[in-house]
Amino acid sequence: MPFDETFLLLVLAAFGAGLIDAIAGGGGLITVPALLLGGLDPLSALGTNKLQSLFGSASATISYARRGHVKLGPLLPAAGLSFAGACLGALLATALPLDLLRRLLPFLLIAIAIYFAVKPGLTDIDRERRISPRTFALVFVPLIGAYDGLFGPGTGSFFMLAFVSLAGYGVLKATAHTKLLNFASNVGGFAVFAVVGTIHWKLGLAMGIAQFLGARVGAGVAMRFGAGLIRPLLVLVCIALAVRLLWS
Repeated sequence: MPFDETFLLLVLAAFGAGLIDAIAGGGGLITVPALLLGGLDPLSALGTNKLQSLFGSASATISYARRGHVKLGPLLPAAGLSFAGACLGALLATALPLDLLRRLLPFLLIAIAIYFAVKPGLTDIDRERRISPRTFALVFVPLIGAYDGLFGPGTGSFFMLAFVSLAGYGVLKATAHTKLLNFASNVGGFAVFAVVGTIHWKLGLAMGIAQFLGARVGAGVAMRFGAGLIRPLLVLVCIALAVRLLWS
């Protein structure tokens, strides 16, 4: 495949990833395999994916904040912990084999899909939280951030599950808050990969612009249709990502 055609296809893939990710997470399902198929080595694919995904998560965060679905100020400490976790995870990614994580992840994603498919009462209305905000921020946020830095695909789904099942958020509110924490973890992973020099800048920036535009569209769709769209799409994304990982 000629380079120009590959470049264009990767940019188009980034637009689709941004749209899907803004609604239900899982954009890495599209972009990481696409980058690998485009000829990048695994570390370069992870690093370039972090650069382009910054644009999508930032775009979705801005869209949700402008409509009042997330207040950025109170969430900044948790975002800082997500950033720190991702930095640690990205450092580990440069030194550890990821085979075990690849084997376990599909089954975790299938479990998330089953939860959102069968759990009654998952709407846009908040429910009773199961843990304190401090415990949520200090324990679960950095753990999920570390996973994002280490591997990445499915991070939005893990944040969604935590916000809905532990923090008691409604589905749309959980989606909006997920985007900010995912943006922070993207920044952390990107910072480490940039330092170790595993980013294709031209490709990553072009894909980033497409991600930004796709995420604007996706966030608008999510805010219009709410849990009625987010919940089934999240189930489909988790299953698709699990199948893709099992297939590979």
